[in-house]
Amino acid sequence: MAGEIPDLQAEVRTGTGKGAARQARREQKVPGIVYGGGAEPLAINFNYNYLLAKLKAGRFLSTLFNLKVEGQEDVRVICRSVQRDVVKDLPTHVDLMRLRRTSRINLFIPVEFINRDKCVGLKRGGTLTVVRPEVELNVLAGDIPEKLIVDLEGHKIGDTITISEVALPEGTKPTIDRNFVIANIAAPRALAAADDEDEAEAEA
Repeated sequence: MAGEIPDLQAEVRTGTGKGAARQARREQKVPGIVYGGGAEPLAINFNYNYLLAKLKAGRFLSTLFNLKVEGQEDVRVICRSVQRDVVKDLPTHVDLMRLRRTSRINLFIPVEFINRDKCVGLKRGGTLTVVRPEVELNVLAGDIPEKLIVDLEGHKIGDTITISEVALPEGTKPTIDRNFVIANIAAPRALAAADDEDEAEAEA
């Protein structure tokens, strides 16, 4: 079930404390710390431009990473905080937490829509309006679903697809405690315009 976990590259930081962190920044690196998971904290450095690209890609705080540090075993981590310069808003420190396979975390899982060719509403000119291309789920770190599948077969114009219609993998649950909308089948523009005219005439 688990999708491919992206790598996060770092290196061991020699020395700890503010002096070592300042030295790292002078060398165009961003200091960080890895903690938790029943192991001792590990001081690390990130290449500044590499980390900035990861941050700009989005979802950095909600993505499970495979942390690769030379001389260390790969470990699954999730970012708990990114400290930034108050003036420039650029990263100055990163906190990462190690995760066991039994740890539970919140992650955004992409939604895939299948059987568009069997969707009655789309065949009749309707439009699939995606409200949530991703859904935040509470999942086990050792069993992360690659995607959620929404079957469009049989759906008609005007249908609303909610989270209750999606078969969630065992052990996962939405972080939102209500039956929220994922997508709907909207009427063709011409049909919608005609309906508006009919309503206007009826009111007149």
